[in-house]
Amino acid sequence: MSTTTTDTMPSAHADHQTSLGLSNLKLGMWTFLGSECLFFGAFISTHLIYIGNFGNSPEIRQSNLFDIPFTSVSTFILLMSSLAMVLALAAIQQGNMRSFRIWILATALMGAVFMSGQVYEFTVFYAEGMRLETSPFTSSFFVLTGFHGFHVFFGIMMLVGLWAASLVGKLTPSKAEMVEYIGLYWHFVDIVWIVLFTVVYLIPAE
Repeated sequence: MSTTTTDTMPSAHADHQTSLGLSNLKLGMWTFLGSECLFFGAFISTHLIYIGNFGNSPEIRQSNLFDIPFTSVSTFILLMSSLAMVLALAAIQQGNMRSFRIWILATALMGAVFMSGQVYEFTVFYAEGMRLETSPFTSSFFVLTGFHGFHVFFGIMMLVGLWAASLVGKLTPSKAEMVEYIGLYWHFVDIVWIVLFTVVYLIPAE
């Protein structure tokens, strides 16, 4: 009787599946990313409204403040970090921890380069008089891009955490799904930036 009871009891460590065929953790990650889409959607809509209402403002007309080539390079670096993230996930799934550490650290470094470029841009804008309190347009610009920058920073911290965990043996190929979750977050951050780059930098320049 005891054997039958033990066999029918679910394991406490089992990765429970939802009716959608996803694990609870993966479904939770997708739900979180969905809520993030609502946040960014609200901020982007606000920014577009301000562009429409303040289209003749000096901040928008002086679009030379936006260094499109420089930001394009930063964007390219961030997009390449997504490729490095894919390679990192493939490496740990194959049990190649050395390659995993290289690619996950490369992902974090490229994210840091992107953030450095954003900080530099903010410094230039501030020196030119484009500040948070200057106008509704500048307020929405700094809040929107700053909110995304916070997400990039948080993502970098998670990537470095994965790298450190792999060094001390706490992250093994059997836990590759955790890398996949963080990879989903990182790809989301990259996709959001493509939208922001188009809306914030390219539309005012047209």
